[in-house]
Parts: sequence; structure tokens; C-alpha cells
Amino acid sequence: MSRTDNTKNEIAWEKLFYEYKILEQIAENGKFVISANQIKEVREPRLMTKFDHHINLPEIFDKNKLAILPITRGEYVIGHFDIYHSFEKEPVDITRVQLPAYVQSLNIDNITSEAIALNAAVASGIIAEFLEEEPGSLFSTVSGRMGSGSFSFHVNHIAKGQPSYCINVDRSQVEIDAAYEGINYLSLFEAKRDLADDFLVRQLYYPFRLWKDRVSKEVKTVFLIYSNGIYRVMEYAFDDVNNYNSLRLVKQKRYSIEDTTITMEDILSVLDQTDPVLEPDNIPFPQANSFERVINLCELIKSSNEELTKDKVTENYAFDERQSNYYTDAARYLGLIERSYNEKREPVYTLTSKGLKILSFDFKHRQLEFCKCILQHTVFAKALTRYLKTGVMLTKPDVVQLMKEAKIKRINENTMDRRSSSVIGWINWIVSLNNET
Repeated sequence: MSRTDNTKNEIAWEKLFYEYKILEQIAENGKFVISANQIKEVREPRLMTKFDHHINLPEIFDKNKLAILPITRGEYVIGHFDIYHSFEKEPVDITRVQLPAYVQSLNIDNITSEAIALNAAVASGIIAEFLEEEPGSLFSTVSGRMGSGSFSFHVNHIAKGQPSYCINVDRSQVEIDAAYEGINYLSLFEAKRDLADDFLVRQLYYPFRLWKDRVSKEVKTVFLIYSNGIYRVMEYAFDDVNNYNSLRLVKQKRYSIEDTTITMEDILSVLDQTDPVLEPDNIPFPQANSFERVINLCELIKSSNEELTKDKVTENYAFDERQSNYYTDAARYLGLIERSYNEKREPVYTLTSKGLKILSFDFKHRQLEFCKCILQHTVFAKALTRYLKTGVMLTKPDVVQLMKEAKIKRINENTMDRRSSSVIGWINWIVSLNNET
């Protein structure tokens, strides 16, 4: 997906590639080592090298199939590295857990950081159950920033059939969100609150290499995501300790501290009781296929405790420039966030009172209010009604016809075809809420 305009990182990396002839150096030597001081000439290195997802890569990296890895406390290596892993998509049932009745300082309606999400996961027994450890024998141990020690590994070339790279790491900085040690295992956690298609394997691999030889027991690596009241927990193993790309999913589970039961009767009630609203004049019809990510964007804006610019959304979460536009517009379309402009005339986003109120509700009430936001718009209400009558999800031509009938403004048929995917995606999300057995 192409970018619509350059972020600060894009511009800064273009300057560095030109200044140090990075593409030419990689073509000649296979990789290029750049120092933090060189990066600092244009921008702060921690902002310039934080690419937690493939989509965060600056355009000059993406179009040349390049990636970057830290190798010392002050150096990075750039090459054609295969460093990201796509999350597995298979559906997983939700296991209900509860916080102990005596815990008063954890509010499940206000989990605003990875640290609080982890604390709630421990208190509710999620961590012990997933790790197959006795709760009383599980202790929080190492966390935060530390040196990686020295090790070498092989990482695949992004192009199949090309030889792998050998990378030498010496005291690079490693950050561990949490580690839990029990009788049998030391388990290292990477925790996130943003939804994405993939993740940076280094976030698991470097901590794994650091601790594997420091303890005699097995070291587990675990990725935890908390969004919209649901924990998704995934254990990964490296089948070859010296191979960055030997990552394998061992197991994954989903948990919720809240009651997630929603019936089709609940959904039908929202559909029947929701009155239509006029289409907004100044906000485009949505082109944001994942409604879960619309919710997640609202959560991230809430937890940021500040106005978010588009650049911050793009650089800090799993969006590129175009997606930042699409998903902020989708949330605005539903009245969940609003846009204003700061003193630099940059667009900034904050939650509306409606968005804040919905995010304060319990799981069931929150999901049904999101449904109401969607079904206030005629195309979506008619699409769901038709699905419920036929039991068959609409095709894109079906949705385009509904959009024509609704006389959606400033949108031609080609654009309707693209945006019909969002209608189908959002209706699928509504239908998936039905989990009665």
C-alpha cells in the first residue's frame, strides 16, 4: 500500500540514505551498519528505529525490501532481513476468568496500559493458567531495559533462495515487558494494546537469547495483546536457538475478565430500536475493513492522555499513512472521535463525549453501543437485515447496490466497490458477537 505523504521518519531516512549511499553500500556489501550518532544528525534514534510492525517501515525501506536490527547499544544494521512474523488467524474460544473479590485497585473498565493489563492478567489467573504453573509458585522477576549480552544468529533473506545473514549482537539494548518464573519455566512476555497483522520477532528473540543460557530451566516466550476487554495470549518457541526465523506457535488462548455473552436476540434488539441518522456531509463513507481496529484506535487515543496527531498514529501503531486517514475517518464517521488542529496546523484527534462514554461501559453494553453506532447508518442496517433474512453474507455488488439506493454523496461506483468491503467487514463483526451456545 503506498503512502499518501511523508512522515518525519520518512523524510529523515531519505536524507540518511542519500547522505551515506546506503542502497549502494547494501548492493555492494549485503548490509550496512549505521550508528546512533549518524541517525541523530536528522532525528532521535529511538523514534527513527521503532518499527514494531512491517507497516511501520518508512517507504524507502519498504520499496527496497529492507529492515533494520540493533546490534550494539549504539549501532544498527540494515539489510534484506526477514524480521516480522504474521499472527496466526485461527479462531479461538474465549475463556472467562474473574478477578478476586478483594482486589479493589484494578478496574477492568479502565485498563489503560500494558503494565496494568499484565497486572490484571496475573490477578485473574490468566498468566498461571496459560503457563501451566501453580499460581502460588509464580513470581514476577526481570523486566525493563537491559543489555543483551553477546550472541550471533542467522536471519533469513527476505527473498526465498537467497543465503541467510549472520548477525553479531554485542550488548544491544533489550526491553522485557514482564517475566514470570515458576517451578518449571521462566516466561518472557511482550505485551501490546494495539492490534496488528504481524510483529517484530526481535521483541521475543533477543530476550530469549539473553536469558536462555542464564537459567537452567526452559525459557518460554509469550506475546500478549489486550484490546476491547479480550486477552489474546500466544506462546512461541524457537526450534533452532541460532535461527531467528525458527519461530513456531506452540499454543494460543483468549481470555476475558468480563462476561462476553451476547445473543442474536441482543443484536436484533439493537437493530429494531436504532433510528437512522443522516450521512455526514464532511466525512467520507468508511474504508476501514476491520471494525476491531476502529475500536482499538479509540482505545489508544483514550490511553494516550493527549491529542494524537496523524503522524503519531502512523509512527506508534500498526497503521501506514493511508490507513491512519481511513481509520480516523471511520471513527469520526461514527461520532467516536473528533478532529481539530494544533498550533502547527496538524490534524489532532480526541475522543468525543460519546466515544468516552461507550468505552466506559462493560463488555456487552460496549459492543452493543458500537453496533448502534454502525446501524444508525442506513446501508449497514439494510445489509444486516438482508443477512438475517437470508443467512448469506452480502457480496460486494449487493453492497454497492445498497449504497446507490442510499444515494451516498461524493462517491463513484469504483469507490463504492472498494468501500463495500468495509460494510461486509463491519457486518461480519456484528454477526460474530453472537456467541450463545
